[in-house]
Amino acid sequence: MALYRTDMPLDELRAYTPALSAPDGLDAFWADTLREARAAAAEPVVRADEGPIRELIVEDLTFTGFAGEPIRAWITRPRTDERRPAVLEYNGYGGGRGLPGERLAWAAAGYVHILMDTRGQGSAWGTGGETPDPHGSGPATPGFMTRGILDPAQYYYRRLYTDAVRLVDTALTLPFIDPDRIAVTGGSQGGGTAIAAAALHEGVAAVLPDVPFLCDFPRSVSTTPLAPFTEIVTYLSVHRAHEEQVFATLSHFDGAVLARRVTAPALFSVALMDDIVLPSSVFAAFNATASADKSIEVYGYNGHEGGGAFHWQRQARWLAERF
Repeated sequence: MALYRTDMPLDELRAYTPALSAPDGLDAFWADTLREARAAAAEPVVRADEGPIRELIVEDLTFTGFAGEPIRAWITRPRTDERRPAVLEYNGYGGGRGLPGERLAWAAAGYVHILMDTRGQGSAWGTGGETPDPHGSGPATPGFMTRGILDPAQYYYRRLYTDAVRLVDTALTLPFIDPDRIAVTGGSQGGGTAIAAAALHEGVAAVLPDVPFLCDFPRSVSTTPLAPFTEIVTYLSVHRAHEEQVFATLSHFDGAVLARRVTAPALFSVALMDDIVLPSSVFAAFNATASADKSIEVYGYNGHEGGGAFHWQRQARWLAERF
């Protein structure tokens, strides 16, 4: 059955490998960025949360991300001092870390779960965020996709991806985490961020991108019918002369380019009726992923919600087999 609605048929998706060029100096760009962030890093601060959760430990984490700036996160973990495997989770577009204890599933399954706040976001859905993004921007379309888009060094996602990598650095220092068993995950924007973290940090032992956003920018910008990719369309409809520079910047952050550097075991998901993240963009990243142990779950009748709780159960089984 040729099942699809928003994109190409599944057999074509499985073979889709767009010719995306890595920009000159990509490795040096990220090496310099991370070196600067690590040089500015301070010791993480972990504080006990006094909320209503009693059967799990919930803690408020502050660590330093891009440029040594403070980033907030929630740690939720089993009540033991034994080193446990960890799942680091990054949020979807517009969301924040929310309230303590909102996401208990990974901790209930025996993992240390760390949910990172997303700088400058947290006011579009959910129960909020607490991490500012203290950087200005040139002219930009409302949203985050075009902030600093004319210069890779100023682009919003340079800061967010750096925060994500610094969370891995931080997890490696925490005494209750097994440093050899750290996974990264997230849905949508969080999935794209997880790909970046796995590409840029050798300490990531598994990556689980769920309907990942921020992949195959050339096709996604030109074809995706709904926001957030349309923020870039709106920007270029006004700033007509900036197309070349915009896509030069985006190439530094494209999950389908960075995925070539991912060697950890990888479990992706894709939804064939997704009109926010086109299936082709997910397959562009999945097909580019360098891991010898990779698979993708296909949800034929779902939109951007993907597999939901059903897929989380698949993730938990998959990760338990590797950790």
